[in-house]
Amino acid sequence: MKKLVGYIISVVGILVMVVSFGGINLGLDFLNNLDKKYIMIAGIILIILGVVFSLTDKSSSKKKKIEHASEEVPIYSGEGKGRKIVAYRKD
Repeated sequence: MKKLVGYIISVVGILVMVVSFGGINLGLDFLNNLDKKYIMIAGIILIILGVVFSLTDKSSSKKKKIEHASEEVPIYSGEGKGRKIVAYRKD
């Protein structure tokens, strides 16, 4: 859910940036009175907040760690850098 909110905030930020460049005229008088750089800064802040929200969502797209009853210890074959794991043993 938090990821969706982040996407929506990012899209709103991009739309605010387009308004600041004069690509879309909304016909709102208070936007015409503001300096364009303030509108651009607000758009950049919205885009950054949207990206932060969408990247910090830990509930989705993360795999849950499997917990074992006992820890498995690898059994190696060979010596040095040529060692390979051949099996696992439970302690």
